[in-house]
Amino acid sequence: MSASKVIKLMKEKEVEYVDLRFTDPKGKLQHLTMDGKMVDEKMLNEGVFFDGSSIAGWKSIHESDMLLKPDLERTIIDPFTSHSTLVLFVDVLDAVNKTPYERDPRSTAKKAETYLNKTNIGNKAYFGPEPEFFVFDDVRYKNDMNETSFTIDSSEGPYNTGKKYESGNMGHRPGIKGGYFPVPPVDAAQDMRSEFLKALRDMGIKAEKHHHEVAPSQHELGMYFDTLTTQADNVQLYKYGVQMVAHSFGKTATFMPKPVKGDNGSGMHTHQSIWKGDTPLFAGDKYAGLSNTALYYIGGILKHAKAVNAFSNSTTNSYKRLIPGFEAPVLLVYSARNRSATCRIPISHNKKGSRVEVRYPDGAGNPYLTFAAMLMAGLDGIKNKIDPGKPLDDDLYALPENKVKKIPTVCGSLREAMECLDRDRDFLKQGSVFTDDQIDAYIALKFEEIHKLEHTPHPIEFEMYYSC
Repeated sequence: MSASKVIKLMKEKEVEYVDLRFTDPKGKLQHLTMDGKMVDEKMLNEGVFFDGSSIAGWKSIHESDMLLKPDLERTIIDPFTSHSTLVLFVDVLDAVNKTPYERDPRSTAKKAETYLNKTNIGNKAYFGPEPEFFVFDDVRYKNDMNETSFTIDSSEGPYNTGKKYESGNMGHRPGIKGGYFPVPPVDAAQDMRSEFLKALRDMGIKAEKHHHEVAPSQHELGMYFDTLTTQADNVQLYKYGVQMVAHSFGKTATFMPKPVKGDNGSGMHTHQSIWKGDTPLFAGDKYAGLSNTALYYIGGILKHAKAVNAFSNSTTNSYKRLIPGFEAPVLLVYSARNRSATCRIPISHNKKGSRVEVRYPDGAGNPYLTFAAMLMAGLDGIKNKIDPGKPLDDDLYALPENKVKKIPTVCGSLREAMECLDRDRDFLKQGSVFTDDQIDAYIALKFEEIHKLEHTPHPIEFEMYYSC
């Protein structure tokens, strides 16, 4: 869309404000709101200066000037604001040379798509993420030098079977791992999820379905696949929409991977495929109807998984989800049917549906970096014809211990993921998609979180060690 058409749209929709949105390295959506009267074609074409020094992991105060350059390919009317507000995603540019800022996640995603074209392997990478999330009624936490605690509460929680409610306890709620998926009244969030889906449609996302997830208070919405950067934008809108709708219901939503002890955590299984024109490159006559290209892609995904974990599982909490026994994809194998494999091949009756589902990511991190890192790992597999090995169709959780020990796994901690990223980064730097400066800054940013967790006494430590 041209700048003139955006101005025309603003007049037609009586837009009062324009919200410029970008994503920080950690994955949090940020924004700057412009008065609609100040928005003209020059601003839309050239961008807006802003101070980037306050964004964690970005420039220091002495070199903080940056440009927010609106991407006019997509316009969204925010369904939640009281004043008519037009949302535009922006790319972050260096204010001096006006080139994409190398630490801007959205620019990295675009560079990954450009690199795909340059390889001549294909020209489109499609991604279909499935972000899961929890919705609670009340969340409280405290981290003082003499007291550490958190409390979560949900009317769906199995821990509330004996609670007295003013209007009575109706008793209908999912048990542990029992949310997938009985009808209401056991599923108490039917209407709220329908509102979630409506919000996605209102923001221009092609939504497919919604359903309760395995854990009580856990949910998922389905959206149609799209190209890499567009789908990363969609994930950010998805998270924004879910959290805003939850607030309107007097509840709170989180994409934290493991907020509840002893039940399933929230992942973001990510379907992906590469096309060249109208030809799906993952369709073939090999295992599960895949092509050699798809198998090599899987080879790259498995080989570089521990480095990719630094982006796809980018919180210390992520590794409380990646443990055996909770449908968590821990073992680095691929399978056509096994949902406990880190890489699953979904059944498809159409060659156009041939794809790979990578199951270890979660939705707490940065979707632009997650998708870009997975694409780069897969492309490295294709370029170097990396053999993924034999598929494993056994029940991975029922395998004998001596066999399990021989199978490589995802990282066991955020520290390990960062160390693996530091060692295995060359595949990301191909085509200058990621840079050393960006990776080093990201690792430093994440080590701040790692040190914060590692240096704080934990309540479990008092239970285990206080009387030692």
